[in-house]
Amino acid sequence: MRPLPRTFLATMVFALAGVLATPASGQSIATVTPEVETPALFDDEAGGNANGDDPAIWLHPTRSRRSVVIATAKEGGLYVYDLDGVQRQHLAAPAAPGPDDEAGRFNNVDVTYGFNSRDLAIVSDRGRDQIRFYAVDGNGALTDVTDPAVPFVFNTSQEQVNDQETAYGLAAWKDSTGTYALVSRRHKTSIALVKLVAKPAGKVGYQVVRTLTLPASFTLPNGQTWAPCMEPDELAQVEGMVVDQQTDVLYAAQEDVGIWRMRADLTGTPVLLDKVREFGVPGTYDPATEECTPGADPGYGGQRLTADAEGLTIYYRDDRKGYLLASSQGDNTFAVYRKEGANAYLGQFRVGEHDGIDGVEHSDGSTVLNVPLGDFDEGVFIAHDGENTPAVVDRENTNFKFTKWDDIAGELNLDVDTDGWDPRD
Repeated sequence: MRPLPRTFLATMVFALAGVLATPASGQSIATVTPEVETPALFDDEAGGNANGDDPAIWLHPTRSRRSVVIATAKEGGLYVYDLDGVQRQHLAAPAAPGPDDEAGRFNNVDVTYGFNSRDLAIVSDRGRDQIRFYAVDGNGALTDVTDPAVPFVFNTSQEQVNDQETAYGLAAWKDSTGTYALVSRRHKTSIALVKLVAKPAGKVGYQVVRTLTLPASFTLPNGQTWAPCMEPDELAQVEGMVVDQQTDVLYAAQEDVGIWRMRADLTGTPVLLDKVREFGVPGTYDPATEECTPGADPGYGGQRLTADAEGLTIYYRDDRKGYLLASSQGDNTFAVYRKEGANAYLGQFRVGEHDGIDGVEHSDGSTVLNVPLGDFDEGVFIAHDGENTPAVVDRENTNFKFTKWDDIAGELNLDVDTDGWDPRD
């Protein structure tokens, strides 16, 4: 029997940290440029309904130049690219179990190393409300090893799954007790902790350990209660997540609220470390236009993130130091915080166009790795681009951009530490 959700009531007082450390007035936003991009993905029948979302890096055990990038494309399944952005493999999402049911739809992906002596890509299947697993061989090729009997993560019936309040964001985590995934729920504020379980014939399954529910509404300093304006029956969901593997801390981006910090085992009290600018702004939903009309801003929002707060990733350094990077989707920038201490804000950057490669806009997922990776000899930052160009009429066009870490570090006065972290350790 699945454990009952561990709910934190919205009226509970949640700690705030780091929200007073505002940047200097008029601070400029740095611009870095991509070196590599992947082929265009098109979200239509001709393009296999491929809509890019979230990347992860698999590090080759001995030859880092042979590492690969694994990326989700929703109904388009998974794509595997080399460090030159060349497609090496495509894996389709699962078919619908019945004629009136939802098909597989891959939302987020992360990588874990050494589960039963194998490396795995772990994927949230938003269409089927499941987690799927792909073994990565020594050449970076993926094979589906998902146990056919894996349960739903949040639902109890296929009818509920078809409503699509399903597995959404995902982050991998490993400690001395096992290998886990943290999974958020679409259109809800829930996060589940699931533990990976080895199954017969080399398959991989999971069991739900516990869930946590973040607030859906907040008490403002003026005493009023505020909730983000959403469509009826929807709440402020989480998608972007990352676990600090050095400290067992989960960071979760609640899209219309901000970034939370909490224990990766989902115990204790979450801390809201930064808020989106729109935090506290009242809104009225118009069913005719299916949009929200904002009211007057009471001035309680943050100063670095423009909704949605999206993809999160961590650049690791030695001595448990490093940087947390967050996609500020509403203004096409990325905010950088220290991962240690109170997560002090360090600066902002955007990825602009360069040498025929366009910049990054409306970014969902991103990933960063400090180790030398071929021509990216001081690390790489990879971001989803939600508006790839050149535009094609009536075709939604997305892809992924690769940027040198040392370019970002140079612009924001950050450190480069290629020896401080090895994800395989």
